[in-house]
Amino acid sequence: MVEKYVADIKPLNDAVIGTKAHGTAEFINDGDVLHISIEMFDTPKNMQHWEHFHGFPDGKDAQVATMAQDINHDGVVDLPETEAVSGTTMVPFDAKPHEMNIPNDSYPVSDGQGHFKYEKDVSLADLKAQFKTVFGTDDLELDKRVIYVHGVPNELKLPASTGGNLNEKYDQHVTLPIATGKIVKAS
Repeated sequence: MVEKYVADIKPLNDAVIGTKAHGTAEFINDGDVLHISIEMFDTPKNMQHWEHFHGFPDGKDAQVATMAQDINHDGVVDLPETEAVSGTTMVPFDAKPHEMNIPNDSYPVSDGQGHFKYEKDVSLADLKAQFKTVFGTDDLELDKRVIYVHGVPNELKLPASTGGNLNEKYDQHVTLPIATGKIVKAS
């Protein structure tokens, strides 16, 4: 049985970024394969954008972050501030989602107009096996997840209080959320 999930991806931190990144995501579960398609518009131009689904390993329903999550009131919702409502980073939409290797340099790159399209077919068996290793369950529960798109130019001045350093290798410019959307089951 084919299952389809979608997300309407809306801007986050657009007042700081200066652009309203937006797009759509589609996940089609077709037996042994998960087909992922994400198309984004008005992202920061000519740069790599990390993108993932986030959620709670215990199955709690994740929600998208809003400016209400700006708990330190610096005008930016950074990655650590999203965790209370969205959970943790789970599956990357990169060259090898099934490996769940979050920090890497194989994510999509936007063009001169801030557009990119990501399409990937992933073995569900491989993805679920790695998901179980990392999170203790092989149930992806897509309709309890949210998608985030990240990344702003290094030149963008961010408040010193902006967090997001992942493994001391990537700073807040790489991990700053620029758009987010709730994944829902399509009717």
